[in-house]
Amino acid sequence: MATVDVRLARLSDAEAIRTIYNHFVENTTSTFDMVPRSLEQQEAWLSARSGALAVIVAVDADDTVMGFASLSPYKDRPAYRTSVENSVYVAPGLERRGVGRTLMTTLIEVATEHGYHAMMARISEARESSVGLHRSVGFELVGIEKEVGRKFNQWLDVAVMQKLL
Repeated sequence: MATVDVRLARLSDAEAIRTIYNHFVENTTSTFDMVPRSLEQQEAWLSARSGALAVIVAVDADDTVMGFASLSPYKDRPAYRTSVENSVYVAPGLERRGVGRTLMTTLIEVATEHGYHAMMARISEARESSVGLHRSVGFELVGIEKEVGRKFNQWLDVAVMQKLL
């Protein structure tokens, strides 16, 4: 396991976050985004996030970003305001070193501290490692959305997982 610290993301982390995220945009079904982000778009995304919905990063002893995570509103209607959706991305090559688990544990603490009741994850069903990570921190599978996405010329199912806080 790598030595991992977690801190709030800074605007100066935008390029590292963008590099990690764009890898997943271009090479995987982890995100249904299909166009890589520009640095300006990544900076705007970071700047728009604060409080419970801020971005956190996992860093090594040299403060190099190893992964990032965030909470987002689950749905836009008022009755959903006590639920959040999480996103977690670990830099390629750093999987299975405790980075994702450290980020998830911190996100759960942040969501709990801010009074959220439910934390949701929507995971491309092909991402077994992400499903396993979520299970390891107490998420349960609550449904499968069949063929709701299309990327790389294939229909994609989405596993919906939930943790009550």
